[in-house]
Amino acid sequence: MTDLSRYQRQITLAGFGLDGQEKLADAHVAVLGAGGLGSPALLYLAAAGVGEITVIDDDLVSTSNLHRQIIHTDAAVGSPKTESARRAMLARNPDMTVHVVSSRLTTDNAVALLRGADVVLDGTDNFAARYACSHACAALGIPQVWASILGFDGQLSVFGMPDGPVYEDVFPTPPPVGAVPSCSAAGVLGPVVGTVGTAMALEAVKVVTGVGSPLSGEIGYFDGLSGRWEYIPVAADPAVSSRVRQAPTPVAGELAVEPSDESMSAVPWLEGALLLDVRESDEYATVHIPGAVNVPLSRLRDEEAEVAEVAELAELAETATTSGRPLVVYCAAGTRSAQAVEILAGAGVTAVNYPGGINAWLERQ
Repeated sequence: MTDLSRYQRQITLAGFGLDGQEKLADAHVAVLGAGGLGSPALLYLAAAGVGEITVIDDDLVSTSNLHRQIIHTDAAVGSPKTESARRAMLARNPDMTVHVVSSRLTTDNAVALLRGADVVLDGTDNFAARYACSHACAALGIPQVWASILGFDGQLSVFGMPDGPVYEDVFPTPPPVGAVPSCSAAGVLGPVVGTVGTAMALEAVKVVTGVGSPLSGEIGYFDGLSGRWEYIPVAADPAVSSRVRQAPTPVAGELAVEPSDESMSAVPWLEGALLLDVRESDEYATVHIPGAVNVPLSRLRDEEAEVAEVAELAELAETATTSGRPLVVYCAAGTRSAQAVEILAGAGVTAVNYPGGINAWLERQ
């Protein structure tokens, strides 16, 4: 926490103070979903001074997201939501640490991905991920801020607090397939999502700092058409929380912020390699592997038909050919670089993908 003036208005709050700000700076928050609910939550958590945030989402930004997923911009369309969210968060608070996991939370990886978090925000849009999240949070003893949205309405609660209910106390089993319409089928109003997503961030701040009372033992129901909140009590059943907590855990282990299907043996040796960074220029400016040349994937896509004529690439390819040094391509997590390797191959340029991207490289330093 290097800039107290950034948080002056929070620090001066009675009952919050420097102690509350320091707790935020020391906290690790995991956010499932960088969509409608995750967008405002991530922005407010970053701005509030949370020191470490892990963003988990396997989706790409699309134009249809932009009316409600305010963390993303039109320029981010087609890119991973995790990377778009990371750029926006660091633009607002460059002192924080942002991990990204560009894959879906499942029963196989939930415990590993959420281990080490102080609180989890569940803004997922599918029941499989919600139940996987609930089990992992119960097994790890992590509070879970949950919300859902449909149409003009939203719901919000905090599960997993001491003696409080868990998600299964409210929803014991998943509904039949097709019983609950998706937002794409039923529609959703952007400001409704923003209201509830912002409330999720507030609950997370309360859990981390101990200021106020988290919304445990109740579900807040927001009616966007009337602007009113109603509160429905929820009783905790110790038998339910015990069953959820003790359910078999397929995967355990340390937090994996950048999982990769490729083994460590497949990681190319960088010493002596020629490096191509295909992230956007703002990402490159923030941090890059020394000596890397920056040619964003978006530019490669635009000039795919004449990619061999891109001056920087032509020079790299020629140097690789004459020197025998490998050309290694990296991005943030390995997704964009894999696409770049394919584009380069189509242009007759041989390159190797760096699995896990610069995040994996930083972890290894």
